[in-house]
Amino acid sequence: QVQLVESGGGLVQAGGSLRLSCAASGRTSSTYTMAWFRQAPGKERELIGRISCRGTYYAGSVKGRFTISRDNAKNTVYLQMNSLKPEDTAVYYCAARQSCLVLGDEYDYWGQGTQVTVSS
Repeated sequence: QVQLVESGGGLVQAGGSLRLSCAASGRTSSTYTMAWFRQAPGKERELIGRISCRGTYYAGSVKGRFTISRDNAKNTVYLQMNSLKPEDTAVYYCAARQSCLVLGDEYDYWGQGTQVTVSS
C-alpha cells in the first residue's frame, strides 16, 4: 500500500516561490516514477513533470522554473516552483507508478491535492 499526501501549497505573489512536498506513507522503490500534475478550474488535468529511473521530464510551460527532486531518507518527492505566474494557479497533485516508463495518466497512486494560488 502506498498513500501520497501533498503539502506546501498556499498563496504567493507573482514572481515568488513555493516548494511542494509529496510524502509517501508506504514503501516505494527506485523503480517508481513520481509525477506532478495540476488542474486549474475549467481545465483538464495537466502533467507538469516527472522523475523516474530514466531522469526527469518537464512540460514546456514550467521548464526552467520548476524542479522535481527526491529525498529517499524522507520518502518524499518535492516540486520546487520558482518565478510563479498567475497561470500557475491550480490544484497540484502528485502521483506514483511502479515503472520506469509511464505514458499519460498511467499512475497507480494519487494524492488528494494541494491548492496553489498565485496573485498578480
